[in-house]
Amino acid sequence: MVNTGMQLISFTCAVTGWIMAIAVTALPQWKVSAFIGNNILTSEMKWEGIWMNCVYQTTGHMQCKTYDSMLALPPDIQAARALMCLAIFMGWLSCTVSCCGMKCTTCAGDDRRAKAGIALAGGVLFILTGLCLQDGTNMAANGVPDGLEAGPGGDNQSERTVS
Repeated sequence: MVNTGMQLISFTCAVTGWIMAIAVTALPQWKVSAFIGNNILTSEMKWEGIWMNCVYQTTGHMQCKTYDSMLALPPDIQAARALMCLAIFMGWLSCTVSCCGMKCTTCAGDDRRAKAGIALAGGVLFILTGLCLQDGTNMAANGVPDGLEAGPGGDNQSERTVS
């Protein structure tokens, strides 16, 4: 009975993580930058995501614009999109396979060995899903330090070379 409870808790945590991954993929707050003018009345926040850009002004107005062309996007954003979509699909597959391998279901009958193998395959799929999510966020975050290198006057004080 303890193993069944542990499986249910683990499955609930995994499904919660998968739902959060869907939410993170859809939200535009991947890169947040703020601009404050001479006074507080002219400030705005810019949100950049893998699907759209949004500008929020202190007046309460928000304007979002989806990207026009996928081919015009930088390669790191394209890779992040692909990896996040792959992770969402693999998360769904992981949930389905893991559900079939749990002790409280009747899939695979009473064969304990088959159920254990199915549960193990679901767990491996969840690990692969997590790696895709991690790589997707790392790809999108790859371009963030570029904006941090500009000095106070907006000039680039350090030069990056790509080899």
